[in-house]
Amino acid sequence: MNAFFDELAERFVRAAGRRGAAVQAPALEPAVAQEILELARVAAHTQERRFAPLASFMAGVAAERLRRSGGPSSADAVAELIREVRNELEEAHPPAAV
Repeated sequence: MNAFFDELAERFVRAAGRRGAAVQAPALEPAVAQEILELARVAAHTQERRFAPLASFMAGVAAERLRRSGGPSSADAVAELIREVRNELEEAHPPAAV
């Protein structure tokens, strides 16, 4: 994705290694990253700003659970999953008219 996220991924690998676990570096696909950012935006504007990081975390957990269940787990499928939930949030909490 970019140098910051590449380095962050390697930090997670090293931190897991210090705990005796060998993990693959997490990757952030551009389509998924865009949907996570949009989800965070909607969470921040329809609920509380501080919910945005937790909503992003939950999206990652949901994506991993989808993968583990044998469901579609391509980057496009994960992006669609996040987009669907974001759209539901936006429909449930439309922005206030200005």
